[in-house]
Amino acid sequence: MEDFSKENKYIRAKERVEELKKFYGNLTSYVIVISGLAVLNYWIDGWRYMWFLWAAFGWGIGLFFHAIRTFNLNPFFGKDWEERKIKEYMKEDDDITRRWE
Repeated sequence: MEDFSKENKYIRAKERVEELKKFYGNLTSYVIVISGLAVLNYWIDGWRYMWFLWAAFGWGIGLFFHAIRTFNLNPFFGKDWEERKIKEYMKEDDDITRRWE
């Protein structure tokens, strides 16, 4: 039983590390690509129209949601919410079962 618990913890920790690795890879790509687009934008038209900001904004929204998922920053539908809902439904099911006995 203890070996299963340790193995389960290891698997969850490994999944967490993989998720962090993906996020930091995405963040690194964002910084490099958007910086390159900014340099290209300046080289082409000298900041007359900063079109690279459209790409930065669009990708930034995706990066924001990726960060929320990676760091469990969602106050409404995070792990705590899931656990509370599971316990609530289990309690409701027990109450209904007791009523019919």
